[in-house]
Amino acid sequence: MTNIENQKFVTLDISGKNYLSCVLDVKLHLSTKKLKHTIDEDNTASNEERATTLIFLRHHIDDGLKYEYLTVENPLELWQNINDRFEHLKAVVLSKTLND
Repeated sequence: MTNIENQKFVTLDISGKNYLSCVLDVKLHLSTKKLKHTIDEDNTASNEERATTLIFLRHHIDDGLKYEYLTVENPLELWQNINDRFEHLKAVVLSKTLND
């Protein structure tokens, strides 16, 4: 069995072109590590859980996004910022899928 830590995740591109697959990968990974609650509203995550999640998220975003969100120290806030920036792409992808 392969260790999940050895899995390679695609970095979220600054254009957001791989946003949907990246979101799925992040949620699945955080779920397997029992850390998904760290990106949920009103969570009671420990400082260690938040730090672990923040490191993971920052490791899997484009360097330009890392720089832009350099001062964000809460994984929930980073997650929300990224979602606010790219969530509109869900509608674009879904409408393309429905129209094909």
